[in-house]
Amino acid sequence: MTPPVTTSAPITPLTPTLQRVAQHLAGGLAPKEIATQTGLSAVTVRQYIRDIRESLHCPPRCKLPVIVHRLFTALQVAPPTADRPAPNLGSDQLLLLRAVAEHSDARDIAVAAKIAPADQRAALDQLLADTGAQDTAQLVILAHGWNLLPAEPTRSGASQ
Repeated sequence: MTPPVTTSAPITPLTPTLQRVAQHLAGGLAPKEIATQTGLSAVTVRQYIRDIRESLHCPPRCKLPVIVHRLFTALQVAPPTADRPAPNLGSDQLLLLRAVAEHSDARDIAVAAKIAPADQRAALDQLLADTGAQDTAQLVILAHGWNLLPAEPTRSGASQ
């Protein structure tokens, strides 16, 4: 398993422009949707997301669910408000949820969730169905709204 990234460097506060893009990410918009809504080019939005990732000390291959989780835990964007009650998830599902929020590599997610890599897709599909999330980024956003993921700043988490 790739070790989680740990840094003692403080999170770099986001500029107002990066803050706006981060808020769109935290609202569940994909980069192309952010470009459409803001009038920015897709290339510019991708660069801003890279800048956000670097500010959060996420590795280069860090996926969107991890970036969104870091935005919330670093208090760079306001946590979402739940629009429906939290589902009743089992301990295995909560472990998988945390793994998805903290790791980008599928193998690392499986190891952190303590499931066989071959079973990961089915377990993740079930978690998405049980939460009503469309994808893993929305899953992380919903989980923060339900207070299922820690809101306090962390210094570890994003494996490549």
